[in-house]
Amino acid sequence: MSFDPRSLERLRDLGRQLPQKLPDPEHPKPASSKPSQKQHKVETEQNPEALFRELMQISPDGTVPEHLMARLKELETRNDNQDNHQRTNASEQPTDLPALPKTNSGKGKTTRPNHPQVEPGSEEESLYIAFGQMMLEDEEDNA
Repeated sequence: MSFDPRSLERLRDLGRQLPQKLPDPEHPKPASSKPSQKQHKVETEQNPEALFRELMQISPDGTVPEHLMARLKELETRNDNQDNHQRTNASEQPTDLPALPKTNSGKGKTTRPNHPQVEPGSEEESLYIAFGQMMLEDEEDNA
């Protein structure tokens, strides 16, 4: 498309009259950088147990926002990693305790219980049997 000389000059004049680009506005600083603003304890707590207690206290129905749950999980994993690291370092340190003597050097643990010598048919034997049955029932309930 071509313009006649008069239209072309008129377009140039209009272009000169258009407002110039405004400078970019300054972006406000994030609120977290302000030291004067107080943060809630759930934002600053580093102990996972204490953070959990705070979350339950501020939540009316026990629901917690996802970002706070993620923070709690992060603190728990960080705490677990530190505990494991401390245990590893503690186990690597030499101790002055003598080594434990080895027993049962042949077979593994037996599955038969060692019952004391009691007379067959006695009251003591029936008590041992009843106790053993209670222990087995308890194991079944817990499984």
